Amino acid sequence: MVSISEILRRIRFWRNADRLGPDILLTHWRLHFKTTMRKLCVEKFKHFGDGAEFRPGSYAEACSKISIGNNVVIRPGTYLFADPTEGGGSIIIEDKVLLGPCIHFYTNNHEYSDVSKTIFEQGYPEPNIVDSIIIRRGSWIGASAIILAGVEIGENSVIGAGTVVTKSVPARVIFAGNPGKVIKLLDNA
Repeated sequence: MVSISEILRRIRFWRNADRLGPDILLTHWRLHFKTTMRKLCVEKFKHFGDGAEFRPGSYAEACSKISIGNNVVIRPGTYLFADPTEGGGSIIIEDKVLLGPCIHFYTNNHEYSDVSKTIFEQGYPEPNIVDSIIIRRGSWIGASAIILAGVEIGENSVIGAGTVVTKSVPARVIFAGNPGKVIKLLDNA
C-alpha cells in the first residue's frame, strides 16, 4: 500500500524537477494542450522560442540548461539530456531546426577508466562545458539520430535518420552513418 507521505514526496518531486516527460505526471498532461504546453515550457527551459513545441512523449533532463529556438518542434520519443551538474554541458537548438521523432541528445557520459571497479561504482567524469551540444539554424536531423557530447551541427546541414553523431558537422552537408560521416556537400550548383 502506498503511503500518503510517499505520494506527497512524489508530488513535490514532480513539481520541482528540472525535467519534463511522461514520468513526470504532474506536468506531462500540460503538454497535450498548446496553451498549457507553452506556459510550462517557458517556465522550465532556459529559452523556449516563438512557435516552438514540446510534444507529449518527449523527455528533457536539466531543462534549465536547454535552449529551444523559434519554430522548433520536439517530437515524441526525443530525449534531451543536458548535464545537470554545475558546469556541465548544455543543449542549444537554434531557430528553424527540423527534428524527426526519437532523436537522443546526450551531454554526459559514465566514467569507465578504473578497470578494478564496475562502471556503476565510477559515476560520471568531471563536468565540462565543452560537452555542450549546439544545433545551428536551419539544420534537419532525421528520426532516431543520436547526438553525443561536444557536437556542433553546422547551419543548414542534414543528419540522416539513425546516424550516430560523435564529432562536429560542418555547415551545408549531408552527414549520415554509424559513425556518421559527410556523404555530400550541399551547394547551389
